[in-house]
Amino acid sequence: MERNKQYYKFGLYGFFKNLRFYESFLILFFLEKGIDYLKIGLLYSIREITIAILEIPSGLIADVLGRKKTLITSFLLYILSFITFYFSQHYFLMVIAIVFFAIADALRSGVHKAMIFQYLKTRNQSHQKAEYYGHTRSWSQTGSAISALIAGGMVFYYGSYKIIFAASVIPYLFDMILIWSYPAILDGEIKTLQTTSIMARFRLVLNGFVQSFKSLVFLRSLTSLSLHTGYYKAVKDYIQPVIMGLALSFPILTHIKDKQKTALLIGIIYFFIYLMTAWTSRHAGRFHKLFHGYHKPLNLTILTGFAVGILSGFFFFEHWFLPSVIGFLAIMMIENLRKPIGVAYVADQSMDESMASILSVQSQAQSLFAAVVALIIGFTAQLAGPGIGITLTSLLLLLSAPLYLLKSK
Repeated sequence: MERNKQYYKFGLYGFFKNLRFYESFLILFFLEKGIDYLKIGLLYSIREITIAILEIPSGLIADVLGRKKTLITSFLLYILSFITFYFSQHYFLMVIAIVFFAIADALRSGVHKAMIFQYLKTRNQSHQKAEYYGHTRSWSQTGSAISALIAGGMVFYYGSYKIIFAASVIPYLFDMILIWSYPAILDGEIKTLQTTSIMARFRLVLNGFVQSFKSLVFLRSLTSLSLHTGYYKAVKDYIQPVIMGLALSFPILTHIKDKQKTALLIGIIYFFIYLMTAWTSRHAGRFHKLFHGYHKPLNLTILTGFAVGILSGFFFFEHWFLPSVIGFLAIMMIENLRKPIGVAYVADQSMDESMASILSVQSQAQSLFAAVVALIIGFTAQLAGPGIGITLTSLLLLLSAPLYLLKSK
C-alpha cells in the first residue's frame, strides 16, 4: 500500500474528525443535566431518524456543492451543534443541538469514503478497498484514543462536562482546512440542482427500499450490513455509566471527587479501547483473507457481537463492572473489524452507477436500526436499568439471526 501525501491527508482527516472530546462523556453529560434514560434514548432516536431522512438530499447537495464544500458545510454545522450543547440548559435546546449534529452527519456520511474510492480508482488500486479503508479508519480510532485522554484531563481539571464541547470546535476547524487542500479531482462532478433531479433522487432511493423488501437476498444483505452498526451506535455510549460505577468502586484516589475519579478512569480506559479498535481496523483486510468470500466473516462477527452484548448487559446489571467494560470493548472491536469488510462488500456487489444509491439505502437502514434499538434500550433502561435493557435487546437481535445471516451465494 502506497503511503503518499494523500494517504496521510486521508488519515489526518479521520484523526481530527474523531477528536470528539464529548464522545466519552455524552451520556454522563445528559445524566448530569437531569435527563432520564428514556429521554436519552429519544435524543439518540431523533438524531438517527433525522440522519435517515436527510440521507436522500445529502447526495444531491454533494453533487451541487462538490464533495469538498459539502464536507466543510458539514463541519460548520457540527461546530454550531457543539456551541448549542455548551450553552444548553433545557432539553429543548439539546434537541436542537442533536438535530444540527444529525444534519452535519447526514451531509458528511459517505462523502469521504466516496473520495477515497475515487482516489483508488484513479490509481488502479481499487482491489485495496478493504485494506486502505481499514488503515484510514485506524487513524480515526487513534484520534478517538487521544481524544479520550485529553477529554478526561479537561473534565478532571475543570470539573465540568460542558467544556469538552467547546474544545471539540478546534480540531474541526483544522479538518475544514485539510479538506480544502484535497485535489480537485476528488471533488466529483459538480451538477446543477434541478427539481427533476431531486424527484429522481427520491424515486431512486425509494425504489431501493421497495426492491430490498421484494428481494429476500438483498434484504438479508442490507440487514446484515446495517443491523450491527445500528446496534453499535445505540449501545456503545452505555459504557460510560459502567466506567463510572467501576471508578466509584475503586478503593483508590479517595482524596479526589467522584467526577474527577470518573474522568481519569474514562480517559484511560477509552484511550486503550480506541487503540485496540484502531489495531482491529488496520487488520480487517487480513481477517477477511482468512475466509472465502464475505458471508462467513460478516456472519461470525454479527453473532459474536450480539452474544457479547447479552453478557455485557448482564454484568452491568450485576454490578460486575470490569467484565462489562471488557464486553463493551469487544463490541467496539467487532464493529471496527466488520465495517471495512462490509463497505468493501457493498462496493464489490455494486456497479458504479448504483453504488451511491445502495450506500444511501444501507446508511439509512443503519440509522433506522439505531433509532429503534436506542428507543428500546432507553425504555427498558428506565423501567429496569440499562443493564437489563442492553441484555434483552441483544438477546432479541440474536434470536432474529435467521432473518439476517448471509448465504454463501
